[in-house]
Amino acid sequence: MATQTTVSCTGSTLLQPISEIINLPVDQVNFVACQLFALLMALWFRLYLHPSKTSPFIRHVVATLLGFYLALFCFGWYSLHFLVQSGLSYSVMIFVGLEHMHKYCFIVTLGYLIVCQITRVYVFDYGMYSADFTGPMMVITQKITSLAFEIHDGLTKPEKQLTPSQKYLAIRRMPSLLEYLSYNCNFMGILAGPACSYNDYMAFIEGTCYQPRHQENANGKENGKYKQTEPSPKNDVISKLCTCAISLGIYLSLCNLLPVEHSIDDEFVSSTPFYLQIIYLYLAMLALRPKYYFVWTLADAINNAAGFGFNGYNKDGSPRWDLVSNLRILDIEFATSFKMFLDNWNIQTALWLKRVCYERCPFNPMAATFLLSAMWHGYYPGYYLTFLTGIAMTMAARAVRHNIRPHFMVSDSYKRIYDVITWAWTQVAISYTVAPFVLLAVGRSLKFYRSWYYCLHILCLLVVLALPVRSRRRQAKEQQDGLQDSQIDHNSTDNNCNQKEKAT
Repeated sequence: MATQTTVSCTGSTLLQPISEIINLPVDQVNFVACQLFALLMALWFRLYLHPSKTSPFIRHVVATLLGFYLALFCFGWYSLHFLVQSGLSYSVMIFVGLEHMHKYCFIVTLGYLIVCQITRVYVFDYGMYSADFTGPMMVITQKITSLAFEIHDGLTKPEKQLTPSQKYLAIRRMPSLLEYLSYNCNFMGILAGPACSYNDYMAFIEGTCYQPRHQENANGKENGKYKQTEPSPKNDVISKLCTCAISLGIYLSLCNLLPVEHSIDDEFVSSTPFYLQIIYLYLAMLALRPKYYFVWTLADAINNAAGFGFNGYNKDGSPRWDLVSNLRILDIEFATSFKMFLDNWNIQTALWLKRVCYERCPFNPMAATFLLSAMWHGYYPGYYLTFLTGIAMTMAARAVRHNIRPHFMVSDSYKRIYDVITWAWTQVAISYTVAPFVLLAVGRSLKFYRSWYYCLHILCLLVVLALPVRSRRRQAKEQQDGLQDSQIDHNSTDNNCNQKEKAT
């Protein structure tokens, strides 16, 4: 109950009476109250500290001080960890050579996060799902490590070695301490993120974010077509706040009616037909997701209200405010593949994993990416069971897509049948994979998988063995080699023709 969580709350107890009235932990009440306060400050920040009215220095100072205040209100002295982590990493950036700075910075930043997570999990409050100080540290870890790699790309690598997105993200000068703290601890993202690139944040602070620029997920022509006036985020903010209200209402209504833990209850397992267990698990996970929809959509609305998040224009000329969006709800709920679900869930974290690990790991990047994701999330055993299962699911889904999907692309009716089947399979597979992530403990997680007879693990193994598929890097290499071979053949043909002309 709310009164029982006061002891574990290190932040302010000013809102304790409200916590007792609505029967929610006071740290969660503090979190929501601070996010609503941040929303109001974002509106004020955009109107009264607009780049046309004040200098970047003032905007950096105000954004940083407000962020520190919100952190202190929510987490008390635990918020000092944010400064310690940021300070250690900045010291590494300054005093270590540029050639290896990004590696040491990655180790120090992630290592400090891991120490804090292990301490919180196994020393203080194992199994607590209340707001905790390691949540903001996870986002700060993303920002610091991304910044380190982007500085390394910008100051040590020639442009020809960089991909188009790395060229855009590359940082050509070392940030000042104020810029660094503002990027990591600004009030818009200190509590719930999302992570963003340093260049995008600096463009927002300096007021250049509405100028045409390279965007990884945008259409260049559309982005350059409408740029005369500064677009307003009002409609998008209102829409996202409505989504927040609906998500919060659904979550509070259903979370206690459909607990995931009920799926491992002995009586439920023994007395419920297996197909009903599948339906219950899907509904339980469906009832759990609105909590994340609420938190991430509210964070997105706060950034938009401050003027951050502009991402070009749609085909009809309406502005897009999804540069730092963390999810696409409809694409999640109607995902027809495991990859489609993951691509639209926690988008900024997926981009971080891609840019920092997947694109740079020299061997087995998929396994390395899942391992980094598990380490970043924390040290509950259920997290690792989820990500190990996720590797098997991803490999099986890739094999099915490459070998079976082409047979259903012959007509629209076949494609619709395929989409319905893969949608149902994706929802069941996601629920099965994520169950240990919610159950946390290894005993309860294995009990769940035993109640399902490890059926999807076995099925994934059989699919991978029966339908082998080449890795994407190998396919890309073979395609590149094929293009080179065709180019060589073309050149040799041209040379032969030239020799014949000379002979004639």
